[in-house]
Amino acid sequence: MNSKLERYGSLVARLAVAAIFIHGGWGKLNGLEGTAAYIASKGLPAAELGALGAALLELGGGLAIALGVGTRWAALALAIFLVPATGLFHNPIGLEGAAAQMQWIQVYKNLAIAGGLLAFTAFGSGPLALEARARRPRQPGQLGFRSITQSGVKS
Repeated sequence: MNSKLERYGSLVARLAVAAIFIHGGWGKLNGLEGTAAYIASKGLPAAELGALGAALLELGGGLAIALGVGTRWAALALAIFLVPATGLFHNPIGLEGAAAQMQWIQVYKNLAIAGGLLAFTAFGSGPLALEARARRPRQPGQLGFRSITQSGVKS
């Protein structure tokens, strides 16, 4: 594979997928009452707790994917989260016309996002990620971003 495509493509893909979760999680966190009311309108119990959990999962998972830290686990958690979220909040069954069409769009959007998340789960974050930096072998005496010799002077 083209190394530039692999390097930068994986970064752009992570940022694109993460953006929807960061935005959604932040919005839910700043509007917990409205999110909880919508959850309660679907007849679900503990709507406040569900709203807070969804907000934190979306925001935390999105940030983890964007930064490339725990990408596989964050992506898997978000992919699993999308299954009930899609079924409960974007169910087109029983709707007609534009309302049904809008919910079908949401179902297929979530399906596409889940596909991207499962790709991150399977293949990881790519080379431009914090977790990839942590996996790179260090040369003797190298700490972080610069080399330090025995005397403490940068080489």
